[in-house]
Amino acid sequence: MKIITPIILNGIMKESSTDEGSRHELVAYKRVLEELGKFVNKMADFQFALDASSIVAITDQRGTIKCVNDQFCRISKFSKEELIGQDHRIINSGFHSKEFFNNLWKTISSGEVWKGEIKNKTKDNTYYWVDTTIVPFLDEFQKPYQYLAIRHEVTQRKLAEEEIQKMTGKIIDVQARELHDDIGQNLYSHLITINRLQTEMDHPLLDQMQDEATEIIESLRHLAWELRPSVLDDLGLFPAIRSLVAQFLEHHHIKVHFECYLNCRLNANKEITIYRIIQEALTNIRKYAYAEEATVTIQEIEEEVRVEIEDQGKGFDIEKVTRGVGLFSMEERARVCGGNLILHSREGKGTKVILKMPL
Repeated sequence: MKIITPIILNGIMKESSTDEGSRHELVAYKRVLEELGKFVNKMADFQFALDASSIVAITDQRGTIKCVNDQFCRISKFSKEELIGQDHRIINSGFHSKEFFNNLWKTISSGEVWKGEIKNKTKDNTYYWVDTTIVPFLDEFQKPYQYLAIRHEVTQRKLAEEEIQKMTGKIIDVQARELHDDIGQNLYSHLITINRLQTEMDHPLLDQMQDEATEIIESLRHLAWELRPSVLDDLGLFPAIRSLVAQFLEHHHIKVHFECYLNCRLNANKEITIYRIIQEALTNIRKYAYAEEATVTIQEIEEEVRVEIEDQGKGFDIEKVTRGVGLFSMEERARVCGGNLILHSREGKGTKVILKMPL
């Protein structure tokens, strides 16, 4: 008995220890299940919030649509069955250039997040704009195996921007006409009165008034021309830029080599945008570049207009220079017309301004 008892006790002790371990495992297992349940519920809440607020699509690494939510179907007017298995060309509006989408794919295929605004087309051929974020999901080799696209519709904002742009153009036209027709005509009338007085009497103040009135009229004519050059409306972009660079040489003694390869006239808003950006870029060259020559090139590349203004002046470090009102104005003009502005510069290597804009 004295020999057997310890064995039995040891057995009881081992059995008791095993039961206690199982209970700990069971408790731990239940805790894991509870945490997993909470996580699943939280993910369901996130999905509900995302589906309620956003247009969502998941594609594989080749861009084939694997999953879309109801919001995607609602705005595109395609059913899930019509979308799944297709790629996003099914909603391509044709508004953006091939380079636009090439840059998009280059970004996400390298594992980086892409953000931007895209104009799409519905099943019944109406257009809508979406503010888009595309997130690549990476495998163990840091290569994308699928992409999550989250979009928010911004059609009304884009339409409002277009309307503001049209109204701005009309306001500029009205201002230019008022300067030229109303104020200009009044000044001409005063100048004629001064000339009549000079025929009747001789006084140095009359000569001074004549000179001042002539200067004001000339300044007014120049201001009206800057607001909306008549040659731009009458003859088009090429003659307007040619006139601009000729005046630039005459007044500032900086030679500008100008080449234009456009096959057709653009709409008025795009022409004035290109004109203003070239005008502002040349002004910056005059003020800061200390260059003797510059080059302006306008060309049509596929579905895009590309404008380049380049000088070989002093250049600057983009990271160290504060972006002024002129550059902000150029960027904003480009954005409103659906384009973008790119700036390249290095100290001692000159500066290049590139405008890319859809036709």
